[in-house]
Amino acid sequence: MEVVHKIGRRKTAVARVYVSEGSGNITVNKRDLNDYFTTGTLQYKVKQPFTLTETDGNYDVKVNVYGGGITGQAEAVRLALSRAMCEIDAENRAVLKPEGLLTRDPRMVERKKFGQKKARKKFQFSKR
Repeated sequence: MEVVHKIGRRKTAVARVYVSEGSGNITVNKRDLNDYFTTGTLQYKVKQPFTLTETDGNYDVKVNVYGGGITGQAEAVRLALSRAMCEIDAENRAVLKPEGLLTRDPRMVERKKFGQKKARKKFQFSKR
């Protein structure tokens, strides 16, 4: 089987995922998954596409991820893996779609506007 390459994004984090058949090794930025994502919650998020499609330990994954924070990166990896699983087998889509794993979360930080304190907060109005 050839390598499947997919991209996932969340906030400002971008994850590139390379999935190939193997023994279930997940490498993130040349480090082991458990070294990079230290909490159990983040590790669960990353492995969720494999758990739902019941393909735990069938694929080796190489991930390059940058930008954003640790949670945004984990969710970016999850989206990329979900997209890759759909490309590997189209039947996986029916399992992943109801869980919301194929939807890109569009919430991002709004930019600061000029003449304002923050994105929405205005300077205090003073009559005198």
